[in-house]
Amino acid sequence: MSTQARIFTPILIGGSLILLINFAMRASFGVFQIPIGEEFGWPRAEFSLAIAIQNLAWGIGQPIFGALAERWGDRIAIILGAILYSAGLVLSAYATTPATMQLLEVMVGFGIAGTGFGVILAVVGRAASDENRSLALGIATAAGSAGQVFGAPLAEVLLAFYTWQTVFIIFGVIVLACMVFLPMLGDGKPATRSELEESMGSVLRRAFRDPSYLMIFAGFFSCGYQLAFITAHFPAMVTEMCGPISPMGTLASIGITTTSALGAAAISLIGLANIAGSIFAGWLGKRYSKKYLLAGIYTLRTIAAAAFILMPITPGSVVIFSLVMGGLWLATVPLTSGLVAYIYGLRYMGTLYGFVFLSHQIGSFLGVWLGGKLYDIYGDYTLVWWVGVGVGAFSALIHLPVREAPSRLPPAAPLAA
Repeated sequence: MSTQARIFTPILIGGSLILLINFAMRASFGVFQIPIGEEFGWPRAEFSLAIAIQNLAWGIGQPIFGALAERWGDRIAIILGAILYSAGLVLSAYATTPATMQLLEVMVGFGIAGTGFGVILAVVGRAASDENRSLALGIATAAGSAGQVFGAPLAEVLLAFYTWQTVFIIFGVIVLACMVFLPMLGDGKPATRSELEESMGSVLRRAFRDPSYLMIFAGFFSCGYQLAFITAHFPAMVTEMCGPISPMGTLASIGITTTSALGAAAISLIGLANIAGSIFAGWLGKRYSKKYLLAGIYTLRTIAAAAFILMPITPGSVVIFSLVMGGLWLATVPLTSGLVAYIYGLRYMGTLYGFVFLSHQIGSFLGVWLGGKLYDIYGDYTLVWWVGVGVGAFSALIHLPVREAPSRLPPAAPLAA
């Protein structure tokens, strides 16, 4: 059997399709910033807080759904997640106050946790061979980016014909429809005997006493900060801060004539570039040190973000930045999840990666919330952007001391005579 055939299993394909739909919906939330704010007269911080709460709930829910999947089965966790995700979107369509919207985003966040990376990547990781695991994780991650390619533009197109409330309901139906791919997921590869003999509590205690795990946990914070801020605020930032689009230029020739359309297209470009970036990162992860690859990705992100804000924001710089950042966007996910699996094994990968992902989502919460808060104070996104540059540099440095080697079980106590 060829290597390609071993990689593209029904489990990988089904998991990738669920991730694609999941991330198409959540990547579109930035497009709703201005329509919702204008309808109700909310300050930018109010809907930003709703998205921030969604990201935090996603992070809190990730280890919970990871443990649920490992205890009761992946399918139960995914179905529960899809129900919460869909119900949260539909109910959000009837929200008329910031507090109601923010409360309902807790439900959406937990739904994303049940149908997102933590559960799906654990399924894919267990099913893949040791040789192909990093690449398989990269392909599944790229599927999330493929959803991002059309999620924001789809929302922009639908908003031209429907109210934002109707679009939320449409998205809720789409999330439930993705459950048709659930039968493609199997149980994956069983854990080793030593992994089965160690309890979840024992693994968690061992991980949280390990400085390497804590450094991975801390390093993932900036990834969440940068990605969530850009997803939630970049469309509005481009709309308001970008220079005019030339009516005779290339963008106009493909139908992008306003900075609003460019903002939505930027999210799509990021997702498009990250399809290649995630797969390439997964390919590199099976050949080179994952911690050094992660440090390199965060360094490149830091340089790209600093260069973008230091130069005038033009349609050309928006396109270039979107493609560069897109190539680095979710490239951290297959490497981080693969590093956790390599160090601690596959049995509790979902839960262990779930806790690491919680750090990512704490960063996401701060990136989205600070973006709206500081915008309302200063009238632009410059300061919060520079905070993102700083945390990116921090993550580049903190991955360097990680001990990239399998964690050994403590020796068993000798039997009494």
